[in-house]
Amino acid sequence: MKISLSKNKRKELQKKANLLKPIIMIGHKGLTDAVFAEIDGALNIHELIKVRIRGSDKKECAEQCLKIEQELNAEIIHKIGFITVFYRPLLT
Repeated sequence: MKISLSKNKRKELQKKANLLKPIIMIGHKGLTDAVFAEIDGALNIHELIKVRIRGSDKKECAEQCLKIEQELNAEIIHKIGFITVFYRPLLT
C-alpha cells in the first residue's frame, strides 16, 4: 500500500527531518533481518526516521532504500547522499 502525501505534508516532514540524526546505520552486511526489524520498530515508535547506509555505492544504496520502502510500507521523504528519511504513519 503506497502512502499518498500532499506536497505540503511532505515539506512539513522534511522540515521535521532536518532536526533528526540518523538512528539506524546500515553497514557493509546490508539489509539483514535484524536491520529490517530495527527499522520497523523505529518507524512504529517515531513515525519519521533517518537511516544512514554505509559501505555501498549510490546504486546499491538506492536499491536498499527501495527495498525498505516496499517491505516496510514506508515512504521515502528525502534523500541526500547516503542518508535517507523514511516516513510511515503510526497505526492508531
